[in-house]
Amino acid sequence: MPDQEHTASLKLFVVLSKAYKTIMDQAIKDMKRHGLSPSEFTILEVLYNKGRIPLQQIGDKILITSGSVTYNIDKLVQKGLIRRVPCEEDRRVIHAEITTDGTEMFEQIFPDHSEFVHSRLSSLSYEEKLQAIELLKRLGKGAEVS
Repeated sequence: MPDQEHTASLKLFVVLSKAYKTIMDQAIKDMKRHGLSPSEFTILEVLYNKGRIPLQQIGDKILITSGSVTYNIDKLVQKGLIRRVPCEEDRRVIHAEITTDGTEMFEQIFPDHSEFVHSRLSSLSYEEKLQAIELLKRLGKGAEVS
């Protein structure tokens, strides 16, 4: 029979999972409203904020597989939102870079998306959000070591 601490851990796991699913489902609908899959949206966000990045590093930054990165990069290139740029120093490396059209699109849709996410998290105060950030970081780091 689990003790109170084990029961609390299991309860936290369930509540955290449900909260994540609810918020992500809504965020995904908002991303799709702009004509982008969640992976496409996240790739654009990374390139908008970080600039040119080797394709191999994108998957690590947004937690998707290399096959998914290639597929989504292809779709974004077809839409004219990003381009592949060969590395001059190492021919094995290809960078992804957001285009002018991609930048313009992202600057148009991101403020609405940011407001959408903010509205979904408005049940917490600013201080509670900061506290949640720290607790979730600690939870993630603690789970890595175990």
